[in-house]
Amino acid sequence: MNQEAGSSPEAQNLPGCYRHPDRETGIRCTRCERPICPECMVSASVGFHCPECVRDGSGGPAPAAARPRTLAGGTVTADPRLLTKILIGINVAVFIAIQTKDSLATDLSLIAAWPPAPFTPTVGVADGQYYRLVTSMFAHQEIWHIGFNMLSLWWLGGPLEAALGRARYLAVYFVSGLAGSALAYLLADPGTQTLGASGAIFGLFGATAVLMRRLNYDLRPIIALLVINLIFTFGWSSISWQAHIGGLVAGLITGYGMVHAPRERRSLVQYGTCALVLLVIVGMTLFRTAQLT
Repeated sequence: MNQEAGSSPEAQNLPGCYRHPDRETGIRCTRCERPICPECMVSASVGFHCPECVRDGSGGPAPAAARPRTLAGGTVTADPRLLTKILIGINVAVFIAIQTKDSLATDLSLIAAWPPAPFTPTVGVADGQYYRLVTSMFAHQEIWHIGFNMLSLWWLGGPLEAALGRARYLAVYFVSGLAGSALAYLLADPGTQTLGASGAIFGLFGATAVLMRRLNYDLRPIIALLVINLIFTFGWSSISWQAHIGGLVAGLITGYGMVHAPRERRSLVQYGTCALVLLVIVGMTLFRTAQLT
């Protein structure tokens, strides 16, 4: 069988992590050369170490400063998908509540201003209901909508949570979701009702692409999936392309800050990047509000 151009047997047959054999990885412990996945790798002064080498090198249980860390510096946890499960649970709970009370979708969704000009808005973000920028991220009406979004969240969120750590993963998720809401608020028709977790999930797409590039993984699968989603985004009139693009851009930026931050100033760069994106979000929101009031 002919190999594809630019590929090699090594690239096609990566070893599995010694603790998680089903996870292929190109990273090895710099001490013992065991293959290690993002969940198991511990940042060291040179390269990464496996949890066993960290413990052996300390002569016992690893001290707090040397405990296993994710690629981005987060703490390695027993359940690397816990926050992803919680986020899915919240979305499903809100979906069930909306099915029992249909007006709840209108109360939680992103609406810039209603009724439209020249009337003074009495419902919407422009009237001070800024909570809609957040609540709209968890609201779904159709079963296909929440089904697709939650499958995407499980597929993307779990590995990303394991690679970044809980706090950093949650920061990327919420900043991306808010960026999607803010761009929809800025560019969409004021009376448009926007809802769904798609902005945050597109942010996970962006952050995952950055992470895979950082680990020298094959980017073709994630790029192909992203392209398919973008085709649906711009080919289906009922989809808010503003929320998708806003989330994607925010995910790329915050994801880059998370995985490329220098170790000596890691937290400052990581959370500083999130803060700068949030500052832009606040600026867009205030600008749009001034336009509509």
